[in-house]
Amino acid sequence: MRHLKAFHVFHVAAALESYSKAANKLCITHGAVSKQIKTLETHLAINLFYREGRNVKLTPAGKLLSGYTEQAFNALEAGVQHVTQVTHTHLEVSCEPTLTMRWLMPRLSDFYQENVDADVRLSTAGGPVILGSNGLSLAIRRDDFPLLHDYQQTPLVEEWVGPVFSPEYWQQVQNDAGKIKLLHSQTRPQAWDNWLQGSAVSSLKVQSLKVKSEQTFAHFYFCLQAVVDNLGAAIGSYPLVMDDLQRGNLVAPFGFKRSGHYYMLLSQGDTLLEQGNTLLGKDGQSDVLQRNFIDWLQLNLAACVPNQ
Repeated sequence: MRHLKAFHVFHVAAALESYSKAANKLCITHGAVSKQIKTLETHLAINLFYREGRNVKLTPAGKLLSGYTEQAFNALEAGVQHVTQVTHTHLEVSCEPTLTMRWLMPRLSDFYQENVDADVRLSTAGGPVILGSNGLSLAIRRDDFPLLHDYQQTPLVEEWVGPVFSPEYWQQVQNDAGKIKLLHSQTRPQAWDNWLQGSAVSSLKVQSLKVKSEQTFAHFYFCLQAVVDNLGAAIGSYPLVMDDLQRGNLVAPFGFKRSGHYYMLLSQGDTLLEQGNTLLGKDGQSDVLQRNFIDWLQLNLAACVPNQ
């Protein structure tokens, strides 16, 4: 396309409605911005901006064109990010912090044994995510927030929750529920209330848990570690506590029940992968690694439900 540089300068200036701000963002002079806009206006034989005092405003034709340039340059940026992803030999995965530390990291060596040359790079975060940003390919999340993007959602495992105690702490409080200190996290502040509602536990005086002693931690993994350290009891999500239950570090005397949530895998679906495969071949290393990791993740997380 002729005058691609001028279209880009226009795109930036239109978004900022300022030649000066566009010049600063593009690291060029104000005069260079003005020259590129003038070149484009001459080429199209239309005015794209008009002056209003010291500022510039888009003409109706300029507003119309800016809608198309925004689509074009956003698509180009997405394409560059995807080409970067599919040509890399590593996989960028975002996962909720507690799930990363208490479930994924302890098992990642098993994945590497099955995929000797694999390179999975983890980052920890919860809630909304933008895939493609900084090469991010996948995100593992609990489905407790609205998605801002139309990502493919793959259910990994239904979540089961229940109260967990250290064995020593349970011995101290099992005959007097009023002694139980309820541990909360700021990320799941309603966990105890949600479990208590409709609980079928009969051996525990449920109402006595509301509440003589409480403590709140900033993150869920702090809360669960506090349970292991005999500081109180918390509502545990089964995949996050199953290892400690098996080792005897925790007990769950009241069992687990469905929380109504799932752990999900978010991905950009097959469309971009198919586009990338057309360019790079269907056996591209990044694509194979992603599919192997997804298969491994689904297989292993699907087994993380309690025996009821």
